[in-house]
Amino acid sequence: MQYKWLEISVGLFVSVAIAALFFLALQVSNFSSFQDKGSYTVIAHFENIGGLKEKALVSMAGVPIGRVSSIRFDTENYDALVNIRIDAQYNNLPTDTSASILTAGLLGDKYIGLTPGGLDENLQEGDTIELTQSALVLERLISQFLFNSSDKDD
Repeated sequence: MQYKWLEISVGLFVSVAIAALFFLALQVSNFSSFQDKGSYTVIAHFENIGGLKEKALVSMAGVPIGRVSSIRFDTENYDALVNIRIDAQYNNLPTDTSASILTAGLLGDKYIGLTPGGLDENLQEGDTIELTQSALVLERLISQFLFNSSDKDD
């Protein structure tokens, strides 16, 4: 009888630990933010997204205000077309807001940072963010440095 109670308590402990790990994994992987309390979508064109993924964070002044909802290739302009879902409570972003692809932390997670403009009109559903800055690609920076330093040697 004592061994049976011990086995049950160990089983319950393992079950709770697995549930806690599952909850933690959902929090870390951004899959827990499926509840949509109202949002609107804007579009941004980037020359290079450099590893940006769907569900990536969108922030302004370090505060999360939305997520990347989809990424497609634009066959007309030959660039990346990024749909950004912004929470409805942030419906007062100026139309001249700019978007940059930035890197967070040591792991190199990419996110979109928005910088507000100064116009009085606000972004609406389906609007396009005109001012964008693509991701910095380390290989491109290194090659530019090497080619520039080799030109100086001549």
